[in-house]
Amino acid sequence: EVTPESWTKNFRGLFMSRHHTLAEKQEILRLHEDGASMVELMTRFHVSDYYLYILFGRYKKYGIDGLENYKKTVISLELKLQIIKEYEEDCLPLWQLCVKYDVSHSSICRWIQQYKSGGYEELYRHKQRGRPIKNMGRPKKKEPQTELEKLQAENLRLRAENALLKKAKVLMEEKRAKTKDSGL
Repeated sequence: EVTPESWTKNFRGLFMSRHHTLAEKQEILRLHEDGASMVELMTRFHVSDYYLYILFGRYKKYGIDGLENYKKTVISLELKLQIIKEYEEDCLPLWQLCVKYDVSHSSICRWIQQYKSGGYEELYRHKQRGRPIKNMGRPKKKEPQTELEKLQAENLRLRAENALLKKAKVLMEEKRAKTKDSGL
């Protein structure tokens, strides 16, 4: 079955996140206020329970403006550690932390995983995003090792020099021919 609803499901039957429009989010809130259960909303809109908790919490805290997507901001290391502390020590659910600090669920999960795998240092380490920078310069030439390699390198250099001299000779002859034709 190839429908937009089927695209949001992964192979285990769990729901994968997709971006919902403002109208869809408002419809979810309207249905919830009309008494629709969480299971009905999860099934109809193909969302998880934590998504609904975050949506309801953001609406309660910010109103309609809270239904918009998160603003991209840089979170300080101290705030990340505070969020992790509240999650682990105070046992606050992730959705409450998402609403409280206006941070996405996936970001908090990533920070917790980094902290558990490598502690403070792993969380502190700045990871560059995007494609790694390629060295656009010319590759360094290797110095020839054996006598044969030295001779081959010299032969290659002499061939290049010979080709350059031939090209220069042709250009000089063309320049002389143009000056003869123009009468200078």
